[in-house]
Amino acid sequence: MAKLDAPALAQLFTDARTRNGWKTDPLPESLLRELYDLVKFGPTAANSTPARFVFVTSDEARARLAALSSGSNGPKILQAPATVIIGYDLDFPETLDKLFPHAPGAKNWFGDPVAKEQGAFRNSSLQGGYFILAARALGLDVGAMSGFDNAGVDAAFFAGTNIKSNFIASIGYGTDEGLFPRSPRLDFEEAASIV
Repeated sequence: MAKLDAPALAQLFTDARTRNGWKTDPLPESLLRELYDLVKFGPTAANSTPARFVFVTSDEARARLAALSSGSNGPKILQAPATVIIGYDLDFPETLDKLFPHAPGAKNWFGDPVAKEQGAFRNSSLQGGYFILAARALGLDVGAMSGFDNAGVDAAFFAGTNIKSNFIASIGYGTDEGLFPRSPRLDFEEAASIV
């Protein structure tokens, strides 16, 4: 593989910003499908891919989600053309025969409920990270949020399933409205070591 060029790295990382303001133009379904079709290739343990994505785009659904958010997140959700609920499916082991066929019986690895929840949460979080990078790669801006009522979102959007919400992320074409100055980051010596 070749190293990405500087403009690509800037689009994905150094120039990308968490957006709070949004152009309200709707996103076509084809773009949302293209986004998922990139995300699905990100690696997860045993190819478990436990994340489930609800693309909240209608006025009614955005209003329901906004009412379950905290602080300033509600207006962001109402303004953005789409906010995605990244959830994790506790029934993910049931798909392992399809997704990890070279290890028959892999679903039995997740018989312990604690291990199953940890695996689902950890790997859906990975997939959420892939989601952010894939959205940026397609030219979209992202505003990820964790300030919301998880139980309320689960009841409103995942009723009758074994799916729980992890975090949410607005996507679209951002504006500079409410854009904070870039916050500092830790230097290598503060956050990393080589052993």
